[in-house]
Amino acid sequence: MKVLALETSTNACSAALWIDGEGHETFELAPNRHSALILPMVQDLLAEAGMGVSACDSIAFGQGPGSFTGLRIGVGVAQGLAFGADVPVVPVSSLQAQACRFEVENLFAAFDARMGQVYWAKYRMGPNRFMQSYGSVGLSAPGAIRLPPDQTWLAVGTGCDKYRTGIEQANYATEICFIPGSFPHALDVARLGAMLYQQGKAIPAGRAVPDYVRNRVTS
Repeated sequence: MKVLALETSTNACSAALWIDGEGHETFELAPNRHSALILPMVQDLLAEAGMGVSACDSIAFGQGPGSFTGLRIGVGVAQGLAFGADVPVVPVSSLQAQACRFEVENLFAAFDARMGQVYWAKYRMGPNRFMQSYGSVGLSAPGAIRLPPDQTWLAVGTGCDKYRTGIEQANYATEICFIPGSFPHALDVARLGAMLYQQGKAIPAGRAVPDYVRNRVTS
């Protein structure tokens, strides 16, 4: 299976190729440069693999939540490539991609949503060794988040970096280990995309949309 993947939901920009269980990725922490970087990243990966987009089974993309501008860039590029090559796309949760950087029993992932809020979700290790969400994606102030105190949590993502103190104070009775400086990667979007493709979750390029969460939660 061959999956091309894009992840542009945070200040990190990355592209990856997943070819029969082996991954290759280009990653750069580059705020506000996603539109200039993402296509050259894709082109370099494809050239190195000696293949075109049409050889891919699907194009996976980080659907969000995250930066509205970054998500629009990722979806737009995924759609353009998919239309041109006549291949389907696979939307992947950017929070789940962030969670899949790690293999732990309980994980809390949060992205900075601005306006004093975070996008967040809870994950646990699934039987397929992927971090699986339980509960819906939340949008709230860091101080409103509650994690079960009878479990130990790993906390990652830009929201945890920025609002660590507020999250800790709101969960003073819970053991939380914060891992700073972690971002979602296209390589994990590719791995998740391959799994979702096998589950029949691919969709036509025209149906690709960002999941902003903020609009969905507040509507």
